Amino acid sequence: MLFLKCEAPLLFPTDLSSFLDLIRQHGDVAYSIMFAYAASHSLLLALFAGYAAHSGALQLVTLIMVCWVGSFAGDAVRFWIGRRFGARLLGSFPALDRAVQIAARLADRHYVLMILFHRYPHGIRGIAGFAYGMSRLPWSTFLALNFIAAGLWSCTIILAGYAFGQVSEKLMSDASSSIGVVMLVVFLGLSWILSKKLERVVERN
Repeated sequence: MLFLKCEAPLLFPTDLSSFLDLIRQHGDVAYSIMFAYAASHSLLLALFAGYAAHSGALQLVTLIMVCWVGSFAGDAVRFWIGRRFGARLLGSFPALDRAVQIAARLADRHYVLMILFHRYPHGIRGIAGFAYGMSRLPWSTFLALNFIAAGLWSCTIILAGYAFGQVSEKLMSDASSSIGVVMLVVFLGLSWILSKKLERVVERN
């Protein structure tokens, strides 16, 4: 019947403001997604989450804690897999061999710095935990350093996105929201390029 017809809500937001509203309405889901992505040290999504926290769509402290625990848990699981399955892992996934070998070589020489900073270069942040597990690094040492490193990563990336939100808010008005989207895309793109450059520096060392 015609009089029962109503306008269906949009399933996909068409602008940044609507997307932030969607996050605000489904905070529990957003935090769950961030936990999963933090486990893989997803740099761009964490930066955007920090931006979303500045807009009020997410709680800053809760977001930092969720990403902290997710990042710590992700590398702890990868460490266990590397220790449990070792070389068989590389045999099953030869595409990972190069990155794991780079991480293992660096871990042998500079395991403290490596654990503290491996989350930032693009190519090794998701697989370094496997290399640590395949090394002779004790569980206790790894877990302690991993806990500290996860906290540093979470605070650094989330607060960087939050700070960008503050800067962009000062540079634009509501009438120029499209400029804000462009600025956000440029910021995320530059962050990705920087992580790739950092990866090349790591490989040379």
